[in-house]
Amino acid sequence: MLEELGSIVLDTHHLGSFSDEEFYHFCLDNRNLKFERDAQSNIIVMSNTGGKTGYYNHEINVELGIWNRVAKNGICFDSSTAFRLPSSAVRSPDAAWIQNERWNELSNTEKEQFPPLCPDFVIEIKSTSDNLVVLKNKMKEWMDNGCQLAWLINPGENQTYVYFKNQEIVVPFDEKLKGHTVLKDFEIHLIELYKK
Repeated sequence: MLEELGSIVLDTHHLGSFSDEEFYHFCLDNRNLKFERDAQSNIIVMSNTGGKTGYYNHEINVELGIWNRVAKNGICFDSSTAFRLPSSAVRSPDAAWIQNERWNELSNTEKEQFPPLCPDFVIEIKSTSDNLVVLKNKMKEWMDNGCQLAWLINPGENQTYVYFKNQEIVVPFDEKLKGHTVLKDFEIHLIELYKK
């Protein structure tokens, strides 16, 4: 067992890796904890967020949800949703969005369990206990698995790292974040949100 940057990593190699079904039921059996699984089958026990991070996460999810109710071209997910990525990792972003067509291709069982796909859009919010290098690696993992657009929001630096397929740009909080072609007409001005 390794403790790494606010999370606990459980090495399961000597026990044998959980199948996707076993990992899903392991998570159900331990509902009071939040888990992710990396591509090497290590299980990561995720820590709870503090009040400020929880507030920001909620407000950003509300903004995404309001936009999506008008656009009607996808499905939004909160931070309690885990996705099984093509790499076999199981990850939970702070917010996610998937195009309707991709969601509708899944069976009811796939929708009920950890959806076996990478979201088209994800948001991760850095809390004070998170390590920026670890989060940037996680963003690379999202993009390597097929994500089209990702935002890593860093309140400590008042900026957001925006990831496209082969590009990363930095957007300060006093500039609007845009959904580009992935989330057409979606914009959010974080300087207003992060005043509280």
